Amino acid sequence: MQFLEGIREKFYGLVKDRHLTGEEEIQVISARPLTPEEAIGRPERQDFPLLKGKEFMIQANFKDACGQAYTDMPGNYQGTLKEVLALPLRNNYERAVFIATLNAVMRHLKLVDKTVHCRDQEPAQCASRLVEYVRERFGNPRIAFIGLQPAMVASLAGHFPIRVTDLDPDNVGQRKGGVMIEDARHTEEIIEWSELVLATGTTAVNDTLAAIMGRKPIVFYGVTISGIACLAGYEQYCSFGH
Repeated sequence: MQFLEGIREKFYGLVKDRHLTGEEEIQVISARPLTPEEAIGRPERQDFPLLKGKEFMIQANFKDACGQAYTDMPGNYQGTLKEVLALPLRNNYERAVFIATLNAVMRHLKLVDKTVHCRDQEPAQCASRLVEYVRERFGNPRIAFIGLQPAMVASLAGHFPIRVTDLDPDNVGQRKGGVMIEDARHTEEIIEWSELVLATGTTAVNDTLAAIMGRKPIVFYGVTISGIACLAGYEQYCSFGH
């Protein structure tokens, strides 16, 4: 939570510097959960969390831009930019609205360009390209993968030592892409074992991001983290985001 307060301060400063705090405060920000097909299209794999009904994508619209964020607490929202900046950020719903709005505003300001999820065949292509990305950037590392993304795990498992944690109890103890999914309570030990952390940007929504920072090189994947990555200087992998 302290981490997001720092992001909020930077976001507020950015809004003020770009003169969006005058009449722009009456601009309506709308956020709603997308249907699976709206969010990810029709990919070949059917085991993405968006298609299982465990996670949802919400989308915030600001002027000519939209931003998205994963959450397990979807809902509709209408309010001004000023009101979003004042949200208490007490739960995954409020944090998702805040982060989706951050992404939309930063997209409008042309500070980020990947704020909408990839679709159809692109998730599989993204997972395949991730192998090259890791090899070029980090060699042959032991990977701690935080937050199951089945296509990415399956792609990486054929090339690198990898351990995976997930918060969904239905996944824990199951073998996905040839890898046994471990309980998130083992995350600290798995990070110590690893040489590289690949983490879902959804950690910013579920308030677990701070716990995985600081010990090993970390790359966040997906569109949720786009605005935060820009403001905080984090490395992001998102080859086919729109």
